[in-house]
Amino acid sequence: MTASTLSFAFVFFIVLSTAIRLWLNIRQVAHVQAHRAAVPAEFAASIELTAHQKAADYTVAKSRYGRIDLALGLIWLLLLTFGGGLQLLHEQLARVLDPSSLWHGIALFGALSVLGFVWELPGSLYYTFVLEEKFGFNKTTLATFITDILKSSLISTLIGAPLLWLVLWLMRSMGGNWWLWTWGVLIAFNLAAMVIYPIFIAPLFNKFEPLKDEALATRINALLTRCGFKSKGLFVMDGSKRSAHGNAYFTGFGAAKRIVFFDTLLATLSPEEVEAVLAHELGHFKHRHIWQRVALFAVLSLALFAVLGWLSQQAAFYNGLGVQTQSEALALILFSLILGPVTFPLTPLMSFWSRKHEFEADAYAVANAQASDLVSALAKLYRDNASTLTPDPLHSLFYDSHPPAAIRISHLQRIV
Repeated sequence: MTASTLSFAFVFFIVLSTAIRLWLNIRQVAHVQAHRAAVPAEFAASIELTAHQKAADYTVAKSRYGRIDLALGLIWLLLLTFGGGLQLLHEQLARVLDPSSLWHGIALFGALSVLGFVWELPGSLYYTFVLEEKFGFNKTTLATFITDILKSSLISTLIGAPLLWLVLWLMRSMGGNWWLWTWGVLIAFNLAAMVIYPIFIAPLFNKFEPLKDEALATRINALLTRCGFKSKGLFVMDGSKRSAHGNAYFTGFGAAKRIVFFDTLLATLSPEEVEAVLAHELGHFKHRHIWQRVALFAVLSLALFAVLGWLSQQAAFYNGLGVQTQSEALALILFSLILGPVTFPLTPLMSFWSRKHEFEADAYAVANAQASDLVSALAKLYRDNASTLTPDPLHSLFYDSHPPAAIRISHLQRIV
């Protein structure tokens, strides 16, 4: 492998992924606008025209913002690689830190994170305080926005810096099989995070209170008993602190499993509909979808680390991406930069797999709750979250982790 060959391959994948993203984005906008004037027949009784048009306008606005975000991401990627930005940052830090030390690598990651944050900050502010505000979803104050940034930065530093130091040390000290040791550390960390996050980290950002609605709690506990599911408790999260969007989810595993409802969700759905939504989530648990994804992540990450283990020893890997210096930190950073464009063609496969899981969870929900309640709950969630009912079929096929609304409702009605 030569530097020019790697440069050509990198440019090829960048052009391919960018072209596909832009093409699908344009298709999505055109398709949603073309179907804006009328509510699909299957939703005519449950969703008003004004709500349908709001969802269409919201989807179009997000898609157009996505084009800007795509362009900025591409510019940032090229600046760091072929533009020499990563090499320059490495050299500037070498003025104050020994470039052969692990602390130089940690500082390089830290500086790159700060610069990336600054680069993305205008877009984040626009999305939260302009786009989401325009459609009535933003509940985040500037104070909360800043506080979240400070908390996230502190947690990332306290957890990320020691983890990064360990990874860099393994890369330097464990010989040719360092990537296998590093993979093991990553898997162990991710499993530990599934236990630690809901108990210690999530409460730093949101308030979690036990579900106080006794009638609803009784209904939910009866469902959990029927399904053989044990949890650490039922909690309500103050999602309305930041957004009007509603959701429910499981978090943790083993004895740390807990069920979390957004307060916005409980304010919208009836007890029967909440039960149906939860039955769907229990379907994911019963079909072991979470563990399937953990297993897939483990296999894919092992393969990627093996590739990184080889690339990190090739001078062409660095030179072909605009870097003249070899180091453990630079290898990790460069690999993370090329990973997105190179793996982008796999997106529709992952989306297909996820949609298959959603259909399986829906079938489980129908077997343990009322299909009509799940249908009505989904219609309310589509309406209240301004999810378009008429996505472009190709865009949906490529990206969507959940089946499109019409297909999902039709599938539910068929399996009753």
